[in-house]
Amino acid sequence: MRVALFLTCVNDTLYPDTGRAVVKLLTRLGVEVDFPMAQTCCGQAHYNTGYRHEAEPLARHFSDVFRDYEAIVTPSGSCGAMVRELYPRMGQRARAEGRGDSLAATLAPVVPKTYELTEFLVDVLGVTDVGAYYPHTVTYHPTCHGLRGLGLGDRPRRLLEAVKGLELVELPGADECCGFGGTFALKNADVSAAMGADKVRNAESTGADVLCAADNSCLMHIGGTMTRLRTALRPVHIAEILAGTEGEATV
Repeated sequence: MRVALFLTCVNDTLYPDTGRAVVKLLTRLGVEVDFPMAQTCCGQAHYNTGYRHEAEPLARHFSDVFRDYEAIVTPSGSCGAMVRELYPRMGQRARAEGRGDSLAATLAPVVPKTYELTEFLVDVLGVTDVGAYYPHTVTYHPTCHGLRGLGLGDRPRRLLEAVKGLELVELPGADECCGFGGTFALKNADVSAAMGADKVRNAESTGADVLCAADNSCLMHIGGTMTRLRTALRPVHIAEILAGTEGEATV
């Protein structure tokens, strides 16, 4: 199977190790992974900030870059939800504004074959045990876009439960937002910081070494809060846990 890795802006700029982990993991599972160099932002930041029309050229470009692949895999629930949930809405809005079906027709091919990493592993490849090893105590935070937008459900947990050496502990208030929300963290900084502190304190109460999530944008916010609160907890993307194998140095 030949898939494209949609890395996303945040990962490309700040967390390239997550992308490397995805490639390592999928390659180990027999998947051929391409990284289309022409990929750019999917338009989520523009759309969510109210610049809907400005997001349209980015969405068209996304479709041009990725449409010929069997599947598009991303280690980001928020960007995955942008393609799956909001691209169809963009096409509908363009039609309602009297601009025809061009945008909807352009975006339609990529919508059903864009997958967040954990749903690709479980739903497409049909695996939960990916042969990973990670000797740490981990608590899992289901991010809002993954939980509510994509409906990832227990897929990430099933993958984590199958990791050798990993002890998974329940996170109190797991379904509560961490407070990031993109520009919400800038426009409502005090509320965002308070929500982040609640999330970190709940994670600390579990006694875990690591807080894991499937979206680095949320982990960036949570990790910053951990630094300010001087906790020993570490934020780690689920891809980096699943990519680890026994015999490797695991941190």
